[in-house]
Amino acid sequence: MEIVSAEYVISSPDYEKCPPPDKAEFAFIGRSNVGKSSLINMLCNNQKLAKTSATPGKTQLINHFIINKSWYIVDLPGYGFAKVSLKDRRRWEQMIENYLRKRSSLVNVFVLIDSRHGPQKIDLEFVNKLGEWQVPFALVFTKADKETQKTVAANVKAFLDAMRKEWEFLPPHFVTSAEKKSGKDKVLSFINEAKKDFKASA
Repeated sequence: MEIVSAEYVISSPDYEKCPPPDKAEFAFIGRSNVGKSSLINMLCNNQKLAKTSATPGKTQLINHFIINKSWYIVDLPGYGFAKVSLKDRRRWEQMIENYLRKRSSLVNVFVLIDSRHGPQKIDLEFVNKLGEWQVPFALVFTKADKETQKTVAANVKAFLDAMRKEWEFLPPHFVTSAEKKSGKDKVLSFINEAKKDFKASA
């Protein structure tokens, strides 16, 4: 699958204010500064689509982008270390949880993991939550060009091994580099397959 058009649609403070749930949605989420905007821009061949920022916590709303006029990429706020008040963080967490659990058109969540590091507790806790909520997800290991292949492979294996303690079956996973555009075809072909099962709820 190739992305030929990608346009920003709306930023919503709540899942109920999102566009009508009549098209398949693929959400992207990860720790602050994991390279989410860069990954979305790389997939869409558009460096200016999602706003990249050196400041963690820049995404604060649910951002919809319409792709090929037929499905959505959804950019969700990061979890973790953004410098915001506890009140704001709780509000974000509630907004994200409501979207993930109640959005009927959500097909899959891509959870972004920084491949330069070993397993982080916050990432493992988040994927375990998705499991509890029965939200389908895939893992995307980012920034693979910033470390040696050996280090990246070891970190990916360590994360999957850590998941095995709680999980009987592991989710699909992809290793990507926004800079080198690696992993792009695999992620897009996964989306293409998953999209086929989508049926808009009445």
